[in-house]
Amino acid sequence: MEFLLQQLVNGITLGGVYALVALGYTMVYGIIQLINFAHGEIYAAGGYMGVILISWMFAQGFPPAVCLGAALVLAMGYCALLAMAVEKVAYKPLRQSSRLSVLLSALGMSIFLQNGLMLTQGVYDRAYPGEMVQGGFEVGGAVVSYMQVIIVGVTAVLLVALNLLVFKTRIGKAMRATAQDKTMSALVGINSSRIISLTFAIGAGLAAAAGIMVGLYYGSVRYDMGFVPGVKAFSAAVLGGIGNITGAMLGGLIIGMIEVFAAGYISSEYKDVFAFIILIAVLYFMPTGIMGENVDDTRV
Repeated sequence: MEFLLQQLVNGITLGGVYALVALGYTMVYGIIQLINFAHGEIYAAGGYMGVILISWMFAQGFPPAVCLGAALVLAMGYCALLAMAVEKVAYKPLRQSSRLSVLLSALGMSIFLQNGLMLTQGVYDRAYPGEMVQGGFEVGGAVVSYMQVIIVGVTAVLLVALNLLVFKTRIGKAMRATAQDKTMSALVGINSSRIISLTFAIGAGLAAAAGIMVGLYYGSVRYDMGFVPGVKAFSAAVLGGIGNITGAMLGGLIIGMIEVFAAGYISSEYKDVFAFIILIAVLYFMPTGIMGENVDDTRV
């Protein structure tokens, strides 16, 4: 029972991270029907920005809470600007082109960003300050680290904030209108280009936060760390219903749970395989995902 509870805690932690990254995929698809394959590299860039900021601030003697809070805000802002630049360079000129052209541009941008991280940050892992967040407590025999509490707490705050933004604000209404019908939304005065850029920025900010938390949780970041989590997060978005925000959250939690329990009860050597198996199964048996979103009539 203790092992089951421990895996449940680990699954919630990992699933929350996947949910944050999956939201970037599903929001962009909901707006312009594009799978942004460069999103995983944005996640990795956030992790690197976090290690740079936290290491410097921690060395200057700032409290851990200040280091983490400032790193989250600055890294999210940096990755938001980076994603907006990517959208302007790689996607905006191809909006009227075929989907194959946009897909190739996305793959090319993914390779470009990954190699950019390799050239600027090196091929070796960069470690977060190990003494920054330590300790934990027991719940029913399961050990819950303070880092896991922080990850779950930050994830919950960001998910609630995103839902309030999308469903309770004028900006969110503009995003949903653009996703539903770009032509009609433009006729009522909505700047679709600005909304698309904003959507990229929001998704990138969430991915940056996930990158920092993963770096703190595992202790280090690497230039190619975005590929596998990116594919898993994409699987989570498809599982929940691509284009559906609630579905992306649910899909991320499910993917995280399945990966952790499969690694614990079957084999940890094949833990990365299960996300791909789920993706194939969902596409084959339930292509609209759990939330039943119609991909021909997507909503943000």
